[in-house]
Amino acid sequence: MNNQLVLLAVLCVPALLAQVNPIQELIEAARTDSPKLAELLARKDSSGYRIPELSGRDGVAVWGQEFLFAVETPNEATVVIDAEPAVPMKRVAGTNYWYLLKMLRLGTTHQYHYFANGREIGGYQVAGYNPDSYPQPGVPRGKLSERKTLVSKVYPGMSSNYWVYVNPGTDLANGAPLMVWQDGETIVGNQDLMRLRLQIVSDNLVAQKKIPPMVHVLIQPGTGGQEAQMMRSIEYDTVSDRYGKYLIDEVLADVQQTYKLRQDSYSRAIGGASSGAICAMNVAWYYPQQFSRVLSHIGSYTAIQWHPEKNQDGGYIVAQHVRRDPKKNLRVWLSDGSDDMENATGSWPLNNIQLANSLKFKGYDFHFRFGVSMHAIAQAALDLPESLTWLWRDYDPSKTQQTYQMEETERVKPMFRVSITNREAW
Repeated sequence: MNNQLVLLAVLCVPALLAQVNPIQELIEAARTDSPKLAELLARKDSSGYRIPELSGRDGVAVWGQEFLFAVETPNEATVVIDAEPAVPMKRVAGTNYWYLLKMLRLGTTHQYHYFANGREIGGYQVAGYNPDSYPQPGVPRGKLSERKTLVSKVYPGMSSNYWVYVNPGTDLANGAPLMVWQDGETIVGNQDLMRLRLQIVSDNLVAQKKIPPMVHVLIQPGTGGQEAQMMRSIEYDTVSDRYGKYLIDEVLADVQQTYKLRQDSYSRAIGGASSGAICAMNVAWYYPQQFSRVLSHIGSYTAIQWHPEKNQDGGYIVAQHVRRDPKKNLRVWLSDGSDDMENATGSWPLNNIQLANSLKFKGYDFHFRFGVSMHAIAQAALDLPESLTWLWRDYDPSKTQQTYQMEETERVKPMFRVSITNREAW
């Protein structure tokens, strides 16, 4: 049975949820032209986020094969989907909300652009989610903690929030496996439903025994302090052991006052996207005795925090560290796409390919997914059931260590090679 039929069967189960998922409710209102549609589009969660956001980014709500495109503008709006001709959108009466409900293919990503008055007013990429990204019948849901705020000493005066999500069945008495996520505010409330759907995916995979039940620590980038008002790039893009020290000595030390965690790196993973991805790789690189599993999506392995006046290399150096330094016991899922960014700090696609080849050259247990993704979370969301399963494969709670070996299917493959696809060679 293919993924689309599986998903359709799942969504048709009447007892799927105790209450209607907010995305499902919204799409039903759009399908029936309900007068409640305006209210649902305007509704915000406790962090102030809507489903979907109406500014282009995160501008599509997905349930099954139904994709609800929505944007806010006083002018007549159209949407271009996957480079097809522009399609007129329908106005929600009495508002500046415009929407289009469309059936699209699953198991891939879709790129979209909103237009009004002949100019683009926003765009992004959205996942055609796979079945494990939807609540499954009979699968218990985990628990999300209240937000906790810490003031840092490693980054003097910086304030940062974190949440903890615990899968059902997690062993908090003897110690739980751990996964740390950067940009953790995007994994709570409406943002998680619009992006990774980590809470749903991880609960489903736990129920299928594909990953162990674990504690997920969701850390928001800090603000304030002595260095900058917005600390995300300083924390995430700096190639050093500093963020790892902050994570271990401050955040996890605080988490462990409430949750008992396993201390072996075999039972610990760390992940993120964009700057959060290079951050995850750096933590495992500098602290392999604490983390051995890395999930890196659209990683910013570029010169964002290159400061030659401080003798500080940028993220491009990570691939060279992997290639030239002694091999470390890490397992890495790496992904990016040919439409990712190019700017003054470097090339996201080329630097991810460089890192993948360095991992291969050195014999690491790694997987590289290179698609057509732009700098968006859609490919990571599409792949999340697969990437988490791969990252935690063969996990045995009775063990505290494993020497990771490159898979035979990867070992026999050649290095990645680059070809120009969008212009003539000469």
